[in-house]
Amino acid sequence: MVDRADLETVARQLGREPRGVLEIAYRCPNGEPGVVKTAPKLPDGTRFPTLYYLTHPVLTAAAGRLESAGVMREMTERLRRDPVLAAAYRKAHESYLAERDAIEPLGTRISAGGMPDRVKCLHVLIAHSLAKGRGVNPLGDEALAMLADEPAMAGILVPGQWR
Repeated sequence: MVDRADLETVARQLGREPRGVLEIAYRCPNGEPGVVKTAPKLPDGTRFPTLYYLTHPVLTAAAGRLESAGVMREMTERLRRDPVLAAAYRKAHESYLAERDAIEPLGTRISAGGMPDRVKCLHVLIAHSLAKGRGVNPLGDEALAMLADEPAMAGILVPGQWR
C-alpha cells in the first residue's frame, strides 16, 4: 500500500492525480518517489501495460532530452545489429511481462517502451532499470549511465550505481 504523503508527492510531480499506483518502485536517495509501479488495469478498468512509470520531474526531463537527441533511434539500430543486446532486451521484456501478468494478466504480449524489438520510450526503460536494479534492462541501464554524471542527478540517482 502506498501512503497518502507519497501519493500527494507523486501528484505534484506529475501535475495530476496518479492512477492505479501499487507501490513506490524507486525512491531517490533524497527520499522522493522516482518511479511508481502501476496496476495492469486502472481503477476504471482501462488496460495500462506500463508497469513502471517514471514520476520524478528531473528524471522525466532527462529522459526527454535523450529522446530528443535521437538516442532511441540509435538503440533500435543497435538491437538490429547486435544479437547479444537483442537477447538481453528480449529477456527484459519477458521479465516485465511475467511480473505484470503475475499481478493481473492482460492477455497480451505487449509490454512497454517498445520492448522487445525497438525502443519507443526511454521513460519506461529508465523506470524499469530504476525499479528492478542494474542488469535487468540493458537499454534502461545505458540511458541511466548517460545521465549519471549530470549535476541535476545529484540526490536523484544512487551515486556510482549507473556508471
